[in-house]
Amino acid sequence: MKFLDQAKIYVRSGDGGDGVIAFRREKYIEFGGPDGGDGGRGGDIIFRAVPGLNTLIDFRYTQHFKARKGGNGAGSNRTGAAAANVTINVPVGTQIFDEDRETLLADLDAEGKEVLLCRGGDGGLGNTHFKSSTNRAPRRADKGWPGEERWVWLRLKLIADIGLVGLPNAGKSTLLSVASRARPKIADYPFTTLHPQLGVVRLNNTEEFVIADIPGLIEGASEGAGLGDRFLGHVERCATLLHLIDGTESQVVKHWRLIRKELEAYDPVLAAKPEIIVLNKCDSLTPTQRSAKKRALAKASGAEVMMLSGATQEGLPELLRLLQDRVTAAKKDRQG
Repeated sequence: MKFLDQAKIYVRSGDGGDGVIAFRREKYIEFGGPDGGDGGRGGDIIFRAVPGLNTLIDFRYTQHFKARKGGNGAGSNRTGAAAANVTINVPVGTQIFDEDRETLLADLDAEGKEVLLCRGGDGGLGNTHFKSSTNRAPRRADKGWPGEERWVWLRLKLIADIGLVGLPNAGKSTLLSVASRARPKIADYPFTTLHPQLGVVRLNNTEEFVIADIPGLIEGASEGAGLGDRFLGHVERCATLLHLIDGTESQVVKHWRLIRKELEAYDPVLAAKPEIIVLNKCDSLTPTQRSAKKRALAKASGAEVMMLSGATQEGLPELLRLLQDRVTAAKKDRQG
């Protein structure tokens, strides 16, 4: 399945049904009178966040959603049938923006969350409503009210507990594959990952968290270099950033600062999230190199640096334990 995290669609709710002009005429009934019914309501346009979806690819092929018009009224004071609502299922984490791509209309960040985006038009009144002492046989009925229409942008921000960031070939996909059941593409060239990947890490029967791997950043990503910073939105909701650095590179501090610079340029709030720094590929380093690079990173960042080998899984249990503890603490804070 292809990954798509942005889509533009057209939505229109249904018009209300028309009221009707009708009169009661029955044998042996001396007094008749107006009995035109009201029109039914038009269908609403509703968005709902559902599990099991992680892409907006369906909206590449279906871009117009229209609800039906309500039924017209009828004689004997019969109201027209209300039209069925149109419910559009989207992945959890989908944001709905107005056509200007800046005005946020809804944020469906929880499973089952719904938003009524376009309300169906009300039905028109039948001539029964216009009867009065001076107008015993009104010949007036209202048309149904029109529905609402608009173009909207859908933007998906994956829901994950841990966001995985780093330069291309830092070993993010390898870590995701050994820590979870995700099977991302792994190769020895930059930009192997072309779209975000999600993996569920289970430590035991009661503890699990979701980790998101986004395509690698490079210098100038905030200005559009490489794949740009478009996919950084997928780690905005994370509790903690896992910053992976290739330990085989000679300038590990420079690479750490480069990613920090791009995070700041994209969103200072994202850059301010708690960060765990991990020096990867340590199986390829000598003890002296490990110590020197770890010490240099710790001095530059002012934080503890963990050692990891995605290939041999050295340091993996300790890292996953730390990540789980961070996720658990963050959830407790949100719950108050």
